[in-house]
Amino acid sequence: MLKPFFDEGFIVTYCVGMLMDAGMVFLSDTRTNAGVDQINTFRKMTVFEQPGERVIVLLSAGNLAITQAVVSLLLEHQDKEGKSLLTAPNMFEAALHVGDCLREVHARDAAALSNFNIDFNAALLLGGQIKGEAPRLFSIYAAGNFVEASADTPYFQIGESKYGKPILDRIFNWDTRLEEAAKCALISMDSTLKSNLSVGMPLDMLCYSRDSLKVQRRARIAADHPYFKSLTEAWGERIKQAFSELPALDWETCAKS
Repeated sequence: MLKPFFDEGFIVTYCVGMLMDAGMVFLSDTRTNAGVDQINTFRKMTVFEQPGERVIVLLSAGNLAITQAVVSLLLEHQDKEGKSLLTAPNMFEAALHVGDCLREVHARDAAALSNFNIDFNAALLLGGQIKGEAPRLFSIYAAGNFVEASADTPYFQIGESKYGKPILDRIFNWDTRLEEAAKCALISMDSTLKSNLSVGMPLDMLCYSRDSLKVQRRARIAADHPYFKSLTEAWGERIKQAFSELPALDWETCAKS
């Protein structure tokens, strides 16, 4: 049975949020599609900022209609109880508010989607800093519940996560410098772009310095961006070089073991 247009493409994305002592890095692609002949670009990063008071970043993956509905609710600033991302007293309450918005969309749309055999599919990353507390990062599920990153688990991915995970596991940790974390995120994205054609350029990147409480470094990175091109080309060459320098398989030793 063929599914309707608006059900397609809910995993064709890759977003990563990274939390470290120095700050945070957020990176997302912009591709969505409903099949090979309907490819579109949508921004999956939304920023809520009050300079000097808070910076909050939301990354989204999943059914585009669902995630856009959630973002629209959040951009309306306040729910029926007066809560919003711009008034939340801390990041935990901000994550609760996002979860509530997800549940509101679910209550309105889930039954109708189910009638068309469409799952309610959405995944969100919410991170940032509100004055008076340290930066925090959350992964929010379709049910509206969430988990929080820590020094032991300092990053989250949504969408096509498997291709970009190995470089993060090998390189990134709580003590990584902000510039190095940004470079690691871009390599992680490059690995995903190489292995999955449903993830595509341009990219949205934001690097947040701890306690700055304002957005200072944010960029849209196209395929012909000079730094991204040089970084990915150098990375590809270094991988080939490292592979060629690995010792050859010793069949005699393997046979004895």
